[in-house]
Amino acid sequence: MQQEQVDEAQTPPSREPVFNLPAIVVAAMALCVVLHLIRYYLLSPEQDFGLLLRTAFIPIRYSGEFEIDIYALTSPISYSFLHGSVAHLLINMIWLAAFGSPLANRIGTFRFSMFWVVSALAAAALHYVVHPLDVAPLVGASGAISGMMGAAARFGFRIDHSAGRAAFAGHIVPISKVFRSRTVVTFLLVWFAINLASGLFNFVPGEEGQIAWEAHIGGFLVGFFAIQYFEPRRL
Repeated sequence: MQQEQVDEAQTPPSREPVFNLPAIVVAAMALCVVLHLIRYYLLSPEQDFGLLLRTAFIPIRYSGEFEIDIYALTSPISYSFLHGSVAHLLINMIWLAAFGSPLANRIGTFRFSMFWVVSALAAAALHYVVHPLDVAPLVGASGAISGMMGAAARFGFRIDHSAGRAAFAGHIVPISKVFRSRTVVTFLLVWFAINLASGLFNFVPGEEGQIAWEAHIGGFLVGFFAIQYFEPRRL
């Protein structure tokens, strides 16, 4: 009996599958991909324009000159599932898998869904503050994903694989200590520099449209400062 216990303890743990994504992350990715395929292969240009009017976030809609309808209430969230190009979609899905998976495994499906909603709302809100009369539609999951990056920084990018799936590990690092981490500070500096540069020079490989860097920062700040409110209670 003792020999069996020793042999079992010495057995190396099985490797984590390469594509071991939480169901909620797979569902979000699938929704983004399916919507993109529908827009570009099933809808006419006129139909796609109508869809954007109803589901993209358009700041001028809230200027007071237009009626606040149901789409004005839903578009600050629905815009985050639309994308402007294949490159835009592909880049966001890669970052969603990388940062969304450990966050979803840490906080669970429902909290992850709420985190997405709040980050997307914050991204749209800051974009509106900077461009209140803009007629260009805002689309993309970048704001919500930026929130996940902000949350990752608060965990110090620590990952636990012991349960057979990647999840952010340890306690949330207090604000007073987070800036003492060289890894976190380096990430923050690089992240903000890239976003400010992409906004000023309007350049991202594979993208021709305007870069909504303000939305990225809005989502990031909420994820960075509010992740503790999405953390499950731990006994």
